[in-house]
Amino acid sequence: MFVAASTECWPADDLQTSIETLQDLDFSAIEIAIHESGAHTRPSEILADPDRGIQLLRYTHRLDISGYSIELDSTGDQHYDDFHDLCRIAKATKVVNLTVPSAELGTPFNEEVEHLQRLVSIAETEGVRVAVRSQLGCLSEDPDTLMVLCNNVDGLGITLDPSVYVAGPAKGKSLDKILKYVINTHLRDTRPDAFQVSVGQGEIDYGKLVTQLEREKYDRALTIHMAPQEDLDHRVELRKLRRLLETLI
Repeated sequence: MFVAASTECWPADDLQTSIETLQDLDFSAIEIAIHESGAHTRPSEILADPDRGIQLLRYTHRLDISGYSIELDSTGDQHYDDFHDLCRIAKATKVVNLTVPSAELGTPFNEEVEHLQRLVSIAETEGVRVAVRSQLGCLSEDPDTLMVLCNNVDGLGITLDPSVYVAGPAKGKSLDKILKYVINTHLRDTRPDAFQVSVGQGEIDYGKLVTQLEREKYDRALTIHMAPQEDLDHRVELRKLRRLLETLI
């Protein structure tokens, strides 16, 4: 296992600035968010000029890329064409893990299975692995539903965000059955009444999580995924969680 940080930790900065800041904070690996709604790396811009996009993504100041988080605005067949192009870019930049969003609550289960099956099939042609995110307000906010999704979509992984199962309606449910599918993590500290709190003030048991993942022979990123908060020094919070996680591995 190794510690990484998402570029979403600095959502208002451009990609290079966020990478430089994370390097200054002594991170050695990053997850790059490629989100159409994001401020620094949009899929439409990457896909408009793939060669330039590859060069942009490779310029990471020698930080390793642990994965990409993908959010597309395109729909229908265009969505899958765009996703395939991003899988090619992932292959070209030697990135194996792609995290995709979960469908909103109310989406028919079979529809989500078909969608994820198609993404996984596309990714496999380029040697890339797809993980669906744990998200509040989405099908993946319930670990039992997430387990059934993985059972129905061969090759699907999970980007585990334990905060979802502390602050969401599934709090208290066991995560044991989904741990074997985890190929990425998104981490911060959380209380039942607050999705993100200062590191050490919440209920995330990082030691237990690391032990559980080690039992499943997990050897991938512990990705810090924290938004800036007005009343906290964000650099201090990121450094604090990085150091805590490094003591556990």
